[in-house]
Amino acid sequence: MADNRAASHVEPGISHLAGAVGSEHGHPVVKNGKRIILVNGIPASGKTSIAVELSERTGWLHLSLDGIKNPFLQLIDGVDRAFNRILGRASYQAIWSIVADAPAGSTFIVDAWFGFQPKEVLKDYLTQAGVTYLAEIWCDISGEQAAERYAARVDQRLPGHPGKEYLPELIALANRAEPMAFGPVYRAQQNQPVDINKMNDWIVKMFESPIDFNKPDRGVNTSQ
Repeated sequence: MADNRAASHVEPGISHLAGAVGSEHGHPVVKNGKRIILVNGIPASGKTSIAVELSERTGWLHLSLDGIKNPFLQLIDGVDRAFNRILGRASYQAIWSIVADAPAGSTFIVDAWFGFQPKEVLKDYLTQAGVTYLAEIWCDISGEQAAERYAARVDQRLPGHPGKEYLPELIALANRAEPMAFGPVYRAQQNQPVDINKMNDWIVKMFESPIDFNKPDRGVNTSQ
């Protein structure tokens, strides 16, 4: 089912991209690879809200780390933080397996805190999945704002997630966290409204050039 959904969401708004030939379900199809939008940020930084809105705006398929992991947290008793991390790594692998199995021309929005794994792990997954176009949305948030959001939702979080004792750790994480920056980075400031249309226009422009992992300084910081 994942492949069928991916095929039906391959091309909204990107018909001018190099390599687009023919059509599928009324959309031009890019035959030379896959496109990924990383929606990245620490916990409680607004990733899912942006990813959902962007998916609704474009029709691109949204894959969420929590969306894959949470059913396991709901069904498995006694999940502690350590086991939650194991489930997180398994869910991360599942996301990239879905991308790898998808047809050429597919576009995915992947929503996760990518910093929970080494950068080289993500690079390997992207390469193995055949990703050729990459854009990153960095949800830029202060530690204080992230802690406020996390505390407001702590009672709604599933077992395995830390409670309010995590807040000092989250604030410290916000002060040192950085985007992956394999390619272009769009900084979505969380202390102001996010302009999804502007973000989408930026993504489309970034997808005009394929990713080159041999050029680590290619990242372009663009504030909304």
